[in-house]
Amino acid sequence: MEVYTIGFTKKTAAEFFTRLRRAGIRRLIDVRLNNSSQLAGFSKREDLAFFLNEICDAEYVHEPLLAPTPELLQAYKKNKGSWEDYEREFLQLMARRRIEELPRDLFMGPAVLLCSEPTPDHCHRRLVLEYLQAYWPDLQPVHL
Repeated sequence: MEVYTIGFTKKTAAEFFTRLRRAGIRRLIDVRLNNSSQLAGFSKREDLAFFLNEICDAEYVHEPLLAPTPELLQAYKKNKGSWEDYEREFLQLMARRRIEELPRDLFMGPAVLLCSEPTPDHCHRRLVLEYLQAYWPDLQPVHL
Protein backbone atom coordinates (compact mmCIF):
# COMPACT_ATOMS: atom_id res chain seq x y z
CA MET A 1 0.00 0.00 0.00
CA GLU A 2 1.55 3.27 -1.12
CA VAL A 3 0.92 6.31 1.05
CA TYR A 4 2.24 9.64 -0.16
CA THR A 5 3.49 12.69 1.73
CA ILE A 6 3.80 16.32 0.71
CA GLY A 7 4.59 19.68 2.28
CA PHE A 8 3.09 22.87 0.92
CA THR A 9 5.85 25.39 1.64
CA LYS A 10 8.23 26.40 -1.14
CA LYS A 11 5.65 25.25 -3.70
CA THR A 12 3.27 27.24 -5.81
CA ALA A 13 -0.35 26.13 -5.90
CA ALA A 14 0.24 24.92 -9.46
CA GLU A 15 3.21 22.75 -8.41
CA PHE A 16 1.38 21.42 -5.36
CA PHE A 17 -1.86 20.41 -7.09
CA THR A 18 -0.06 19.10 -10.19
CA ARG A 19 1.97 16.72 -8.01
CA LEU A 20 -1.21 15.50 -6.31
CA ARG A 21 -3.07 15.06 -9.57
CA ARG A 22 -0.19 13.19 -11.24
CA ALA A 23 0.02 10.81 -8.26
CA GLY A 24 -3.73 10.12 -8.54
CA ILE A 25 -4.43 11.31 -4.99
CA ARG A 26 -8.07 10.87 -3.90
CA ARG A 27 -7.69 11.72 -0.20
CA LEU A 28 -5.52 14.30 1.53
CA ILE A 29 -4.95 13.70 5.24
CA ASP A 30 -3.96 16.94 6.92
CA VAL A 31 -1.58 16.10 9.78
CA ARG A 32 -0.89 19.71 10.77
CA LEU A 33 -1.63 21.00 14.22
CA ASN A 34 -2.75 24.37 12.82
CA ASN A 35 -4.58 24.16 9.53
CA SER A 36 -6.24 27.56 9.34
CA SER A 37 -3.37 30.06 9.65
CA GLN A 38 -3.49 33.07 7.34
CA LEU A 39 0.14 32.26 6.48
CA ALA A 40 -0.94 28.95 4.95
CA GLY A 41 -2.13 30.57 1.72
CA PHE A 42 -3.84 28.02 -0.55
CA SER A 43 -3.51 25.32 2.12
CA LYS A 44 -5.95 26.78 4.66
CA ARG A 45 -8.49 24.13 5.65
CA GLU A 46 -11.54 25.48 3.81
CA ASP A 47 -9.64 26.59 0.72
CA LEU A 48 -7.73 23.34 0.51
CA ALA A 49 -10.89 21.24 0.70
CA PHE A 50 -12.39 23.27 -2.17
CA PHE A 51 -9.26 23.12 -4.36
CA LEU A 52 -8.78 19.39 -3.77
CA ASN A 53 -12.33 18.67 -4.85
CA GLU A 54 -12.24 20.96 -7.88
CA ILE A 55 -8.73 20.21 -9.15
CA CYS A 56 -8.05 16.63 -8.06
CA ASP A 57 -11.49 15.15 -7.34
CA ALA A 58 -10.07 14.36 -3.90
CA GLU A 59 -11.40 14.66 -0.37
CA TYR A 60 -9.91 16.52 2.57
CA VAL A 61 -9.57 14.91 6.02
CA HIS A 62 -8.01 16.51 9.09
CA GLU A 63 -6.53 13.92 11.46
CA PRO A 64 -5.19 15.62 14.62
CA LEU A 65 -4.09 12.27 16.11
CA LEU A 66 -1.25 12.40 13.57
CA ALA A 67 -0.15 15.91 14.58
CA PRO A 68 2.31 16.87 17.32
CA THR A 69 1.08 18.56 20.47
CA PRO A 70 1.47 22.35 20.76
CA GLU A 71 4.08 21.83 23.48
CA LEU A 72 6.14 19.42 21.39
CA LEU A 73 6.03 21.70 18.36
CA GLN A 74 6.98 24.74 20.42
CA ALA A 75 9.93 22.96 22.06
CA TYR A 76 11.31 22.07 18.63
CA LYS A 77 10.43 25.10 16.51
CA LYS A 78 10.28 28.13 18.79
CA ASN A 79 12.72 26.97 21.44
CA LYS A 80 15.09 25.48 18.85
CA GLY A 81 15.12 22.00 20.36
CA SER A 82 17.00 19.15 18.72
CA TRP A 83 15.47 17.03 15.98
CA GLU A 84 16.51 13.89 17.87
CA ASP A 85 14.49 14.95 20.96
CA TYR A 86 11.51 15.90 18.81
CA GLU A 87 11.62 12.60 16.93
CA ARG A 88 11.86 10.52 20.10
CA GLU A 89 9.02 12.39 21.81
CA PHE A 90 6.79 12.29 18.74
CA LEU A 91 7.30 8.52 18.36
CA GLN A 92 6.32 8.11 22.03
CA LEU A 93 3.25 10.31 21.46
CA MET A 94 2.12 8.17 18.52
CA ALA A 95 2.54 5.04 20.64
CA ARG A 96 0.44 6.56 23.46
CA ARG A 97 -2.20 7.56 20.93
CA ARG A 98 -2.12 4.06 19.40
CA ILE A 99 -2.31 5.46 15.89
CA GLU A 100 -1.78 1.98 14.48
CA GLU A 101 -5.41 1.34 15.46
CA LEU A 102 -6.67 3.96 13.02
CA PRO A 103 -8.59 2.31 10.18
CA ARG A 104 -6.25 1.33 7.35
CA ASP A 105 -8.78 2.50 4.79
CA LEU A 106 -8.14 6.08 5.97
CA PHE A 107 -4.78 5.76 4.20
CA MET A 108 -6.17 4.34 0.97
CA GLY A 109 -7.40 6.36 -1.90
CA PRO A 110 -4.49 6.81 -2.87
CA ALA A 111 -3.89 9.09 0.09
CA VAL A 112 -1.30 11.74 0.93
CA LEU A 113 -0.23 13.13 4.32
CA LEU A 114 0.09 16.92 4.30
CA CYS A 115 2.13 19.21 6.50
CA SER A 116 4.06 22.40 5.97
CA GLU A 117 7.69 21.25 5.78
CA PRO A 118 9.01 21.36 2.19
CA THR A 119 10.86 18.02 2.54
CA PRO A 120 10.23 14.94 4.68
CA ASP A 121 13.70 14.91 6.27
CA HIS A 122 12.77 16.82 9.43
CA CYS A 123 9.03 16.40 9.29
CA HIS A 124 6.58 14.42 11.38
CA ARG A 125 4.69 13.17 8.31
CA ARG A 126 7.66 10.90 7.54
CA LEU A 127 7.75 9.73 11.16
CA VAL A 128 4.04 8.82 11.01
CA LEU A 129 4.59 6.50 8.06
CA GLU A 130 7.77 4.99 9.47
CA TYR A 131 5.94 4.28 12.73
CA LEU A 132 3.02 2.66 10.90
CA GLN A 133 5.37 0.49 8.81
CA ALA A 134 6.21 -1.46 11.98
CA TYR A 135 2.53 -2.48 12.14
CA TRP A 136 1.72 -2.50 8.44
CA PRO A 137 4.74 -3.99 6.62
CA ASP A 138 3.11 -3.51 3.21
CA LEU A 139 3.02 0.29 3.68
CA GLN A 140 5.33 2.06 1.22
CA PRO A 141 5.97 5.78 1.78
CA VAL A 142 6.27 7.94 -1.34
CA HIS A 143 7.40 11.53 -0.82
CA LEU A 144 6.12 13.98 -3.45
